[in-house]
Amino acid sequence: MPIQHCIVHAIDKTGSDQPASLKPANAELAPSALLEELLASFHDAYHAKTKAWGHFIAESDDPHETVAEFASDLAGHLDGNSDFVAFTRAAAERLLPVIDAHLSVSGHLLCVDYRQGETHYFAAALLHQREGVGVTDSLDIVPARQLNLARMSLGLRINLTQWRDGAASRHYLSWIHDRGGKKLSEDLAGVLGATEGIDATGETRTLLKAFSDYVEQQDMPEEQSREQTETLIDYANEQAGRGEPITLEALSELLDEQQPKAFYDHIRNADYGLSPEIPPDKRTLRQFRRFTGRAGGMSISFDSHLLGSSIEYDESQDRLIIKQVPKQLKEQLKKRQS
Repeated sequence: MPIQHCIVHAIDKTGSDQPASLKPANAELAPSALLEELLASFHDAYHAKTKAWGHFIAESDDPHETVAEFASDLAGHLDGNSDFVAFTRAAAERLLPVIDAHLSVSGHLLCVDYRQGETHYFAAALLHQREGVGVTDSLDIVPARQLNLARMSLGLRINLTQWRDGAASRHYLSWIHDRGGKKLSEDLAGVLGATEGIDATGETRTLLKAFSDYVEQQDMPEEQSREQTETLIDYANEQAGRGEPITLEALSELLDEQQPKAFYDHIRNADYGLSPEIPPDKRTLRQFRRFTGRAGGMSISFDSHLLGSSIEYDESQDRLIIKQVPKQLKEQLKKRQS
């Protein structure tokens, strides 16, 4: 991930009763292997977070919405009207009220412009430090401070390539939206002039529902069903780890090489209302697994997210209660009774 520009500004927040102040850097950081390592660590931490996905309000069809200064400044910087130091300093100053309102500790605002493959990105995050211990070359134990990336609660990333190319995407911008940090996320979106363009959690759930319906309609053998489930989860998690969306056509091709359009056609024909590209929600993906079992001529397989809704397990009497019997099975049972 070649770094084009990188800078760190200090944010001093000594307590909840003191306003945050900015100590700006005067120059960019020189590219180095250490910076590349930091960017890779930031990627891992950021993509593990729950995020909101959207776009700048300037891309909205609502004529009454105004463009935030952040998007204008970013466009101006990319057009060569300001350098990276000036642009990021202005951005840091705009973030001070958000930090004042929601955070009580100091931090360092990392701003980085970089490329990943052919895609151009800008990312920013408020990083905090934690106290630790280290060992010197003379084998002495000494205090050592290090960045605590897992604690990151304010961060954003913009796919500049999609934004500047005028692509139809409505999710080229993402920002951290952790549980318990809803107001922080909303205020950050306000500073950015951003609005959510896609519900990543809802879209991921709908995709998994579409997949469950597909498996049921295809009446797949248990082993094939398990393999396709793992393929879906592996692909979705890989995309989430890269910060990239799930592409429905690519997923369909992975699920069945012999019929690469089968799952894609199922989604379109059933009109699930899914976007062609879906930012994966990792929390929802973690909840999706298939329970399977076979004994005495009986084979049972169902998606784990159905447990507690369509399917209940009564441990005291060792019973599974199925509330919504699959249509094909229901028809077979009716014929048997008649």
